[in-house]
Amino acid sequence: MFNLDNWQEILATVKKNKLRTFLTGFSVAWGIFMLIILLGAGQGLENGARSQFASSATNTLWINPGTTSEAHEGYQSGRRIEFHNDDYELIKETEPALEFISGRFRLGTTRVNYQDKYSAFDVFTAHPDYKHIEQVEMLDGRFINKIDIENTRKVTSIGISVKEFLFEGEEEVIGKYIRINDVPFKVVGVFTDNKGRRDNTRVVYTPITTAQKVFSTSDRIHTMAVTVENPTVDKSLRMEDRIRAQMAKKHHFKESDDRALFIWNAVEQLKNMMDMFAGINIFIWIIGIGTIIAGIVGVSNIMAIVVKERTKEIGVRKAIGASPWSVVSLILQESIAITTFAGYIGLVVGVALLEAISPLVDTQFFQHPSADIGVAIRATIVLIIAGAIAGFIPARKAASIKPVIALRDE
Repeated sequence: MFNLDNWQEILATVKKNKLRTFLTGFSVAWGIFMLIILLGAGQGLENGARSQFASSATNTLWINPGTTSEAHEGYQSGRRIEFHNDDYELIKETEPALEFISGRFRLGTTRVNYQDKYSAFDVFTAHPDYKHIEQVEMLDGRFINKIDIENTRKVTSIGISVKEFLFEGEEEVIGKYIRINDVPFKVVGVFTDNKGRRDNTRVVYTPITTAQKVFSTSDRIHTMAVTVENPTVDKSLRMEDRIRAQMAKKHHFKESDDRALFIWNAVEQLKNMMDMFAGINIFIWIIGIGTIIAGIVGVSNIMAIVVKERTKEIGVRKAIGASPWSVVSLILQESIAITTFAGYIGLVVGVALLEAISPLVDTQFFQHPSADIGVAIRATIVLIIAGAIAGFIPARKAASIKPVIALRDE
């Protein structure tokens, strides 16, 4: 219950020992400040790691052919595995947990021009589902569709950066023709990247069947990407095993030959990454709380000195009828007040610093360090508990003082 007299007395004690109170509070403020900065740095690392997964759907399995490392079924080791259209059709027709699937053949950095404007852009050939796998957002027109694949149409969907460079100043580009390696392709769509990744908008997509015919790549596919419907790690691993078994049977290599087929499981990798950062956050809390404990010890020692200095006063209080709880609550309130106030300053300074530097920090692996409201609430709870712990032992000692002994104290 709020007692104005108690708080006036606490304020008077603080004013009487300004330097002592400041130094005690500083140690607590520094502990909270370091905790907030460390948690913000951990969040920055997590943001950077997440951005590496943001280039495609996080429930994707990327399937890449390799080279056999073991002899099998009469085939020698060192044999290069190649994917073709029938591999794509096999997985599409037989995989029960499939959500989206696309083959991909990368033409690489290729000359693209419109009239007298030209530059080198990444040209990918893919199936319609690749739109969902790469999570592109259409700004105008459409992406590649099934009819484009079936009729090997010379159409293309281009990134916004490609449009801005080739069609500088032109608003309407749908229906116009660009040339890819001097082969004309009709623009049917303009897209952007819904994660804000600029590099992904410097891409040109064409139907894979058209590229296979026009650029003489036969029916070969470099990579296949599939997404898991309603993904879990176990479900993605089962899909991975089924695909490996199918490809091993079709291309005559051992399922245990890890070099013959590479499958990058984004579901599993994301889970591993989240587990790692959960561990990092626990480690940061341990370090931060350790720093705070050092401050608590300081507060506790100061409160013990306060109790010693006020022994006679406490004796008088008890002699005129003050209950042990009233003495305990007075010491606890002072301890919690100093700890919470100092810690709150450290919290505010830490959050303010993170907010100031967050827009300025945006590297590949460290992006936008920040501390959310949940962190602030947890830190505040830690402060209150820390203040109570710091004041408990001195308060208990104060409550045990006998009035007769206290009144004799010099």
